Amino acid sequence: MSNIKRIGILTGGGDCPGLNAVIRGIGKTAIHQFGLEVMGVRDGFAGLIEDRVEPLDFARLSGILTRGGTILGTNNRSNPTHYCESRDDEGNLVYVNAVDRCAATIERHGIDILFVVGGDGTFTCAESLVDCGVPCVGVPKTIDNDIYGTDLTVGYASAARIGTMALDRLHSTADSHHRVMVCELMGRNAGWLTLACGLASGSDVILIPEIPFDMDVLCRFVEERRDGAAGFSIVACAEGARPIDGTQVIDRVDETSPDPIRLGGIGRQVANAIEQRTGIETRTTVLGHVQRGGEPASSDRVLAMTFATRAVALAMEGGVNQMVVLRDGHVATQQIADAANRQRLVPPENGFLRAARAVRTCFGDEA
Repeated sequence: MSNIKRIGILTGGGDCPGLNAVIRGIGKTAIHQFGLEVMGVRDGFAGLIEDRVEPLDFARLSGILTRGGTILGTNNRSNPTHYCESRDDEGNLVYVNAVDRCAATIERHGIDILFVVGGDGTFTCAESLVDCGVPCVGVPKTIDNDIYGTDLTVGYASAARIGTMALDRLHSTADSHHRVMVCELMGRNAGWLTLACGLASGSDVILIPEIPFDMDVLCRFVEERRDGAAGFSIVACAEGARPIDGTQVIDRVDETSPDPIRLGGIGRQVANAIEQRTGIETRTTVLGHVQRGGEPASSDRVLAMTFATRAVALAMEGGVNQMVVLRDGHVATQQIADAANRQRLVPPENGFLRAARAVRTCFGDEA
């Protein structure tokens, strides 16, 4: 696509380590290799809707590789097809379709192709732009690692490192006090993050959304450890985990967001149930947004740069409305629409699961 002269970069959804590495990779490749102009869209789709766009030159893109978050800002509330614009006289939220505003901003700034960096929610929003004729190229990022079609996403490795470090530090205090320590991690409806952190830290129990747990099984297991040589237990609990006879615990509902459900609280419920049923002193740690912050791990920086440079090449080759992905160790591509409105969950025969079960990790089921 030799007619590309100016590109735009947008980061949407939740922040994560490695986003700045993607911005840098896309921007510097576009400028250095292809002589393109680069524009940054502020705060995700909100910046397109509200026309907040700024130029990005080599100087602006320098020195950001190691920084967490995103220099462009991000937003997980602004769905172009269902944009919360105001409240009416009775206090009710008023929603409008703002796709035309997004298209107008892109046209006003002469952006020939938009690079969208985000998760499944961001690509669902991007699909509406694609449908109205806006050329897009996608780069997958999320600490949840749940984007359909890719084995890895930018941000996942960094969050897994942070979660593992937290679980490691709970071991000594759990051992000293002979307690059960429950650590609640993020991940939404997918257990990839908790599974990796639990396996890497040697957690005794791992609770993930894909395997509903039996509280009786869980309590018997920690009682056996209390009465055995260990004397304590570490429980890595995904925020989306649920008991076999219950539902996910919802912390709150954000009506202005395209994904309004905010999970949280299952860790406390699990801890209370363990202490009430077994009498073992149990404590809860909720990592929350700690998992999203800080500098990206080296593997995330490499993945971000690999995705970014390939994304620019893809655009120049005419591969619009596609996204870069990683499959079986190789960078590939798929349609953005393939990742919209879908999530990649942990399959029953996953290798991480088999490895954890092999060393007697409890998942709260009878397996």
